Amino acid sequence: MNYDQIKEIIISEIERNRGELTALNDDLADHPEISGEEYETSKKIVKLLQGHDYSVEYPFAGLATAFKGVYGNDKHRHKIAILTEYDALPEIGHACGHCLSGSISILAGLATKDLQDELDADIHIIGTPIEETDGAKCTMVKQGVFDGYDMAIMVHLYNSNIVAPTLQGLASYMYQFHGKAAHASAAPWDGVNAFNAAQLMFHAVDMLRQHCKPDAQFHGIIRNGGEAPNIVPEEVTAEFYVRALDKHYLQELVQKVDDCAKGAAIATQTTWDKYPTAEVYDNLKKNPTGISALEEIYGELGIPINGDPNKIFGSSDAGNVSFACPAFHPCLQVVDADTPIHTRGFADAMKRERAHQGLVTGAKIIGLQIAKIFSDEEKISKLKADFERN
Repeated sequence: MNYDQIKEIIISEIERNRGELTALNDDLADHPEISGEEYETSKKIVKLLQGHDYSVEYPFAGLATAFKGVYGNDKHRHKIAILTEYDALPEIGHACGHCLSGSISILAGLATKDLQDELDADIHIIGTPIEETDGAKCTMVKQGVFDGYDMAIMVHLYNSNIVAPTLQGLASYMYQFHGKAAHASAAPWDGVNAFNAAQLMFHAVDMLRQHCKPDAQFHGIIRNGGEAPNIVPEEVTAEFYVRALDKHYLQELVQKVDDCAKGAAIATQTTWDKYPTAEVYDNLKKNPTGISALEEIYGELGIPINGDPNKIFGSSDAGNVSFACPAFHPCLQVVDADTPIHTRGFADAMKRERAHQGLVTGAKIIGLQIAKIFSDEEKISKLKADFERN
């Protein structure tokens, strides 16, 4: 079969299964579970896959709410991972749209499962929870889960359409300053003020900003600032996020922030240490062949590319996958431009008709990307060459 014939089958299968996945999306939207606690969510998805004759490894990769769905004999020449997210945010539910994104991935998997022989490709559905905090994909990358894959793909929901969004690398650390408690009035000279150290670190990081590249970002908060005003703070913790567009520059910035902590400790006679609060997220590695194919698909589906690809989208553990195999994270608009992600308005939109139509469109994006690449030996070779070169 040629691409057009495969495309026709995919679209037909999407229509056949859309009702079941619309129901799943709405159910997940009504019952959000935060990162690391997606127990009922993952059970529902696994049960659905098993109902379609998938063999499901669950739990997967040592993660209680992760899974790997395989259909068929799993012995084809190529391997494709459809990444599936489904965690929600505290208090505001599916304000990042993962109920819909995950349902899109499942619908795309169902629509392509019977084409594996034709494409000579195993199409696996990988459940990747905990995206909003500790990044299950990071854990999977470290375990080598994606090393044997020729491509990984998912669709993220957004307030504009972007084929290849700009994802920043992200590192997050807790900085702990250790001083000595004393009565702040009767004997302040006996104390060593850990809060002063944290305060000085914040000033140092602020001064650092002007000497960094424009994409560098620093965000910090005090997690523990002391016990009472009349006690010299003995233990103070500050959590910092550091972001950059390149993972190597990101590590340079982390070292600079460490120096800010070190200098603050020296100046205040405190000591300091740090520990990571989440996995480090990498930037998204670009793949021109895959991006070009996605641009063609957006055109075929009549999706206007109306978002700025150079505007920073944020950070995602999908970036880590892109350094293990060619990976794609296109964005699909399901709300008006003035409704940003991570808001109640975005969460409220997840069960509306526009989102339900986005379910179908998103599944087509994934399915047609798989078809366009893996029905064409030249594209397969170029996809691999782009990954190895960049």
